[in-house]
Amino acid sequence: MDIMVKIFLKNYNQIEIKNSLFVIGLYEDNNDFSYLKEIPSINSLYNKINEIMDIMSETIKKFGKNLLFLFNDNNDNYIKILFIGLGKYDELDHNKIRQIGGMISLKARDLRSENIIISNFYNISTNNLQSIIEGLSLSLYEFNKYKGNMNNTSNFFDSCNISILIPKDANHFELESIIKNTLIITHAVFFARDLANSPPNFLTPEKLATSAMLLEESNKIKVKILDKYQMENLGLNGIISVGKGSENPPKLIIMEYNQGISGEKPILLVGKAVTFDTGGISIKPSDKMDEMKFDKSGGCNILGIFKALSMLNIAINVVGIVPSVENMPSSSSYRPGDIIKMHNEKTVEVLNTDAEGRLILADALSYGIERYSPKYVVDFATLTGACIIALGSNTAGLMGNDDDLIQKILKSANETGEKIWQLPLFEEFYELIKSNIANIKNIGGRTGGAITAAAFLSHFVNDIPWAHIDIAGTAWTQDGTIEKSYNPKGATGFGIRTIVKLLGDNSLNK
Repeated sequence: MDIMVKIFLKNYNQIEIKNSLFVIGLYEDNNDFSYLKEIPSINSLYNKINEIMDIMSETIKKFGKNLLFLFNDNNDNYIKILFIGLGKYDELDHNKIRQIGGMISLKARDLRSENIIISNFYNISTNNLQSIIEGLSLSLYEFNKYKGNMNNTSNFFDSCNISILIPKDANHFELESIIKNTLIITHAVFFARDLANSPPNFLTPEKLATSAMLLEESNKIKVKILDKYQMENLGLNGIISVGKGSENPPKLIIMEYNQGISGEKPILLVGKAVTFDTGGISIKPSDKMDEMKFDKSGGCNILGIFKALSMLNIAINVVGIVPSVENMPSSSSYRPGDIIKMHNEKTVEVLNTDAEGRLILADALSYGIERYSPKYVVDFATLTGACIIALGSNTAGLMGNDDDLIQKILKSANETGEKIWQLPLFEEFYELIKSNIANIKNIGGRTGGAITAAAFLSHFVNDIPWAHIDIAGTAWTQDGTIEKSYNPKGATGFGIRTIVKLLGDNSLNK
């Protein structure tokens, strides 16, 4: 997919609003429409617009409210103006700006208005501009590949033109750079959403590996795929065990992005990619099992992050490892009661085959740390339903062994608006995963399930700074998900913007 939406910066005297949707934002308590006089094609309507504001102000100005008006100017041209409520001036933060951007795009799509002009209803800054572009673009995502003619994938995103009005003294170069980089990240989120939304009969571990191989086209990413036999030779028995019940063999996807200082230790990113999770022998209930195609979202996020890295040219060394399996029940499946000798030679007693994600992640973490000696490790996984019980469907859980890394992730998440909350990884949680007949067991009981899963993973990271992000509640829209204009139904790509922000932070390179 190419980035087709076009976003332009325009001065007031550069635009013609005929055949466009002109957007005016309205605060409850702080409005100045004098800038409209600078727009030749609209200044004749200035008095009419103020009259409407006097009459309709209480109706329109509440956050998220909107009204569409058709005006006839002095030359008999019809002009569409969308008034959108912004709430109180001091309460318009980045999250609300992002939401407003999404609302504007969705309204334009409903009206089939492919030309959008957005007045400067917020203070132009790099963060504000990035937020509104994220909303404008992320909201237009559509997964329509399997609707009707599978070759027809066109959507409103492909034909949309958006002009953002800025003052004459604004720094065009800096703002243009923000637009470019934000759309690159949007593109990466779309890529990950497409993969995560794909049905399990179309996106097997092999097909996900093929999607990763396509990233080599940038000439900045090297991709290596390990098959079942290579993994057996490396002792990656956790991955092998989970995948052996399926006729679709497991794959280990390894991606290298080396654009930082030569020889500098890389950042290691690991993502769980169970292309479909039945639970195996410990089979899941049938209700909503179709959503288990999203159990690959962590791995899809890693591919999306590498897509962004290749286009942003961030000067950093990063390795991505994605263990990809299909967890199916069959005569060859691994069983409750099995003991698995993992890559780092620790033994695991299997008590539940539906706790498979931690097994494949553990091997990938152990292998990646041994092979690459990274500075930091961050893993993504739709790991536990317990995390949803603890934090709901709008917040990801964060655990790890390094407070500095965790604080950097939380800071990045705060700036991107992706809600992440730290859970405590206390010593007592390690007691819950001790096994009587192996080193550890793969579940720790009903209490603290998200944390005992992280405690399990910690056995495979040694002393390397490590953070684990459980995105079980946030990877796709599900029961309890708060509606956001920029998160259409299905996969969200949650966490990509946060980690790209983290990787772009120079402090991580020090």
